[in-house]
Amino acid sequence: MSHNQSVIRLAIADDHQIVIDGLCAALKNFPHIIVSATSTDGTALLETISNEPIDLLLTDVMMPHISGVELALEVKKKYPAVKIIALSMSGSGTLVEEMMSKAAIEGYLLKHCGIEELIRAIEMVHGGGEYFQATVLDELAKHIRLKKQTSAIRLTQREKEIISLMEKDCSNKEIADRLFISVRTVETHRKNIFRKTGTNNVLTLVKWAYEHKLL
Repeated sequence: MSHNQSVIRLAIADDHQIVIDGLCAALKNFPHIIVSATSTDGTALLETISNEPIDLLLTDVMMPHISGVELALEVKKKYPAVKIIALSMSGSGTLVEEMMSKAAIEGYLLKHCGIEELIRAIEMVHGGGEYFQATVLDELAKHIRLKKQTSAIRLTQREKEIISLMEKDCSNKEIADRLFISVRTVETHRKNIFRKTGTNNVLTLVKWAYEHKLL
């Protein structure tokens, strides 16, 4: 270990013990990184780090009891100096955005990353930088783009109701009866919905609605 490399005290939260064990085993080869605390339960981890100071938290995002977002928020509130990297199976844009905007984390990696990349991320974040894996940033950009599109597309409440009935394969007549409007009104709504969403049949519309989290 070179003199200028300071020791990094790490805490790991992951609801799979095997992931923790694997990380601890892999990190043994890097003497400047010390695992000070680990837990499969975020609440227990908060307890441990109150007596065991850490520099950096490596946390899973989807955990029972207390989610990665909640854990990150708590840590930031109680220990503002602690840096946080999310290590997750999922790079879904929604999750990433939540972790970044709510909990102001400094890094996000997917679990398929190699140990070399993880070390690089830990060192960069510890040194005051940020580390967001390229795939994660792509997903985030896509998610933000979809959100913008959805909010730009101003569908009315009635149109959203009709989309969910169309998804259930209701005919125009059934939709009309259920919403107490005329079949002609339903046809007009359908035309407007297809025009607004840039789709031309129920299948592409339903796919669009799922992508944009309307269904």
